[in-house]
Amino acid sequence: MLRYRVVPSRSTLWAEARSSVHPILVETTGFEGYLSAHVENGQATLAAPTRIELAAERLKSGNGLVDTELARRLELDKYPRVAGEVLEVTSGRVKGELAFHGVTQAVEGRVTVRVLDDETLEVEGELTLDMRDFGLNPPKIFFLRVEPEVRVRAKVVAIREV
Repeated sequence: MLRYRVVPSRSTLWAEARSSVHPILVETTGFEGYLSAHVENGQATLAAPTRIELAAERLKSGNGLVDTELARRLELDKYPRVAGEVLEVTSGRVKGELAFHGVTQAVEGRVTVRVLDDETLEVEGELTLDMRDFGLNPPKIFFLRVEPEVRVRAKVVAIREV
């Protein structure tokens, strides 16, 4: 098994929530952490231990009103990090734990791993979260009502550690 260090500037999170007015989109870079993988004949399989983190303050939509409400609800001073840990990978599915807003929940999603070159892996994954599972009630701002389910996608690029 090989270990890889996440490259924050090349690793991106996208999150999309639906609202009564328009979608709310978050896009940010800045993942930190490490991946473990089995690599053989140009094919890679993600493995445990793998841990990826993101500073919660990076979760912004670009809409000042939405971002202010999001920061308030996320309680960034109390819960500054979002962390995911891989527990099991089977047939393109990943099971793990996500720690967000002071709550740790079991999560499951799709994952693909590509070998970019001898030193670099790219992992892409997707899952849907219900913000209520993490102690967050969907915001209501004036006429804007946000649905509780959030589609989260990520691309993580990591370089092999020596």
